[in-house]
Amino acid sequence: MSRRYDSRTTTFSPEGRLFQVEYAMEAISHAGTVVGILAKDGIVLAAEKKVTSKLLEQDQSSEKIFHVSDNVMAGVAGITADANSLVNYARNAAQRYLGTYDDDIPVEQLAQRLCDLKQGYTQYGGLRPFGVSILYAGYDDHHHFQLYHSDPSGNYSGWKATCIGSNNGTATSLLKQDYKDEIGIQEAMGLAVKVLSKTMDSTSLDSEKLEFATLSLNPKTGKPLTSIFKPNDIDRLLERHGLAKAKEGEAAATGASATAAATPGDAMAIDS
Repeated sequence: MSRRYDSRTTTFSPEGRLFQVEYAMEAISHAGTVVGILAKDGIVLAAEKKVTSKLLEQDQSSEKIFHVSDNVMAGVAGITADANSLVNYARNAAQRYLGTYDDDIPVEQLAQRLCDLKQGYTQYGGLRPFGVSILYAGYDDHHHFQLYHSDPSGNYSGWKATCIGSNNGTATSLLKQDYKDEIGIQEAMGLAVKVLSKTMDSTSLDSEKLEFATLSLNPKTGKPLTSIFKPNDIDRLLERHGLAKAKEGEAAATGASATAAATPGDAMAIDS
């Protein structure tokens, strides 16, 4: 039945559904997980990178978390090309606002502008919806730290903690259990790592599979401070929470000790 109504974005089904928008959301559900957590003194964004091949060169640029302006960061899940287009649109909108008013754009206003664009792609013929969801992490003087989520339909909403991408249902359940209103940014970083460790398909975590960023206030100037973690920073964070991938030398030593423990006769010979 749906095949009669899913060829065009502008055609509603008898149940009142827009199938192309639902298909776009399905594409997002197969993308790498992105977690956003609002803390009392900042915001944490953490993302899973899908490494498709060991032969792929891992550059230093970010593919899931982007710096939009001095007071806004974005985490994306879905079709990367669509995400790049929307991020560039958001950057241009933020710079136009800064040039006009000599002030950083309010976070919600930036989310509204992107959602107006996304909604237009669901209403006019010859277009397809953007296959990407976005988490906006931002700060302004009126509402302080804010976390927003928008989807391909053009809807957006504010959150204390949320997740987009694959396994978002499991991640949301974990966030509901462990999130606290007075959580600090350090605790939020630990919670984000914990959630990703239980939702990612991989059995081990390392900087090749994760992206991490925080938005906080500069203690000296009081201005927003965005920080996208480098690989060694991510590895240190994982080590602090006991989730780091064992190094080759450590793994070999562990294997040797396990072998020795498994052969008590040899151990007794050494002791004697």
